[in-house]
Amino acid sequence: MADKDIPKGGEFLLIPGEPAQCFTVEDLTDEHRMIKQTAYDFVRGEILPRMEELEKQNAELVRKLMAQAGELGLLGTDVPEEFGGLGLDKISTAVVTEAFGIAGAFAVVQGAHTGIGTLPIVYYGNNEQRAKYLPDLAAGTKIAAYGLTESGAGSDAVGGCRTKAVLSEDGKHYILNGEKIFITNGGWADVFVVFAKIDGEQFSAFIVERGFPGFSSGAEEKKMGIKGSSTTPLIFEDCQVPVENLLYEPGKGHHIALNVLNIGRYKLGAATVGSCKAVLDMAAKYAAERVQFGRPIIEFGAIREKLARMCCKAYMNESLNYRTVGLIDAALEGMDPNDPSYPDKASQTIREYNIECSISKVFGSEALDYIVDENVQIHGGYGFVGEYEAERCYRDSRINRIYEGTNEINRLLIPGELLKRAMKGKLALMPAAQKLQGEIMDYMPALVELPDEPLAYQAHMIEMCKKAVLFVAGVAAQKFMQKLAQEQEILLRVADMVIETFAMESGFLRARKALASQGEDKARIHLNLVAAYVDETIPRLHQIANEALAMCAEGDELRMLLIGLRKLLKYQPQNGIALRRAIADVVSDKGGYPLE
Repeated sequence: MADKDIPKGGEFLLIPGEPAQCFTVEDLTDEHRMIKQTAYDFVRGEILPRMEELEKQNAELVRKLMAQAGELGLLGTDVPEEFGGLGLDKISTAVVTEAFGIAGAFAVVQGAHTGIGTLPIVYYGNNEQRAKYLPDLAAGTKIAAYGLTESGAGSDAVGGCRTKAVLSEDGKHYILNGEKIFITNGGWADVFVVFAKIDGEQFSAFIVERGFPGFSSGAEEKKMGIKGSSTTPLIFEDCQVPVENLLYEPGKGHHIALNVLNIGRYKLGAATVGSCKAVLDMAAKYAAERVQFGRPIIEFGAIREKLARMCCKAYMNESLNYRTVGLIDAALEGMDPNDPSYPDKASQTIREYNIECSISKVFGSEALDYIVDENVQIHGGYGFVGEYEAERCYRDSRINRIYEGTNEINRLLIPGELLKRAMKGKLALMPAAQKLQGEIMDYMPALVELPDEPLAYQAHMIEMCKKAVLFVAGVAAQKFMQKLAQEQEILLRVADMVIETFAMESGFLRARKALASQGEDKARIHLNLVAAYVDETIPRLHQIANEALAMCAEGDELRMLLIGLRKLLKYQPQNGIALRRAIADVVSDKGGYPLE
């Protein structure tokens, strides 16, 4: 995509989506597919057969597997070639992350290492720091971790940071004192990116090695899930960190923390893509083998409907995650990592899509939670015991809604960032909302003529959902003005509308591309997945919008607002049962996710 063709972050609410601007998994190049296959082969061949041993926190085995992954280049897609990596695009990283997403707790080890552990040095390290640390991290001979969270700080990790750094009298070291908690890879890592406030004021980042005097890691946490990963506190007691290990600039640690979290969010979304598909495969396989009343349970309507809904979630998750990473890749294209201004430019580019990154994290983690829950239900009592993988998948999934910023924090970020951009004039949201409110009472949905083509009605309703977001957000902004930030219940509902609108449109654009390239018959599964998901989602969004408006007005004013909303979201239900039956047929025939 040329620069002018790349939509800005959040702009999807204001402009019709174009298939050419939406990267899909079907657009992967031969090189992407080769990397993806290599990653899946490694995970299935080397990791999955050792899951039982890995669940016992076998550090020696983890190190061996990380080194093997490094030899294959699976840890260095984001690391520049001159520092031992492959220097590939973000889509390459996404396909590797997707593959590791099926690896249970090992996916957490690999994800933290390649993401929040390594990327701060990739983006913000000077050449000396990159040359010293990145080759070993890309090779997997050393493991990385990220120390941000503190007791009592919670989601306010920057403002609540109490770890302090003071320059030594001889000027050679920063002396760190404090403690970090819930650190992934904490007991195993060799290199840590740690945040502290210089003189208690300047929030900054440091590269800390395990052998530095005054550093130690605490006892392993006893966790509900991801038991095979290491999670410990980090303890700094007059820890001596060489001054040359200050990362980036004093007082600019928040640039690193917030931007790396954005990357972590879309990478978490990519990991859930692999998990969602793998668990759907597991459910379909079990349902085909489990016989009740003389028939495999996959033949029963109740089970088939579950599989169809699981498939819809997996499809939308895959669609929106590859769309997001495609936008980031397109915006980063042409940037020189060796340019001294690269860290700032890359940070600004990634930050441009922080709304989409949060959507990826929230939708992906909740889609996976839905799928693992239904998988347990399909397994019945067997899904509740450790003998079957369904039980571990259920436990492992739960953490995804907590780390990389809780889903509540990410939901609040979405409307907050949209309003911030509107106030700065970066997104023309308020003029669009004001214009919509002036036109809405004259709008007559029954008069809209739609083209005679597949998904035309769904395309229209997705555009109406965008208008509904602007309508509800505009009413809320007018009602509460500067106090809107305190009305979290309304903001959460606006966020849900934004998330689902982006998901529906991502699936729709993917289906449009499939229709154009494959024809209607071969693209039928894409069309059915989108139609079924939209059919269930529109009424739910209407209810969410009703709740938000009821908080903003009452009496005649509320009645008028609800009339306007009904005009926007006046939806004719489709035959959802028939659509889901058709989807279940394909899932059953393919033995799982049908679009591999």
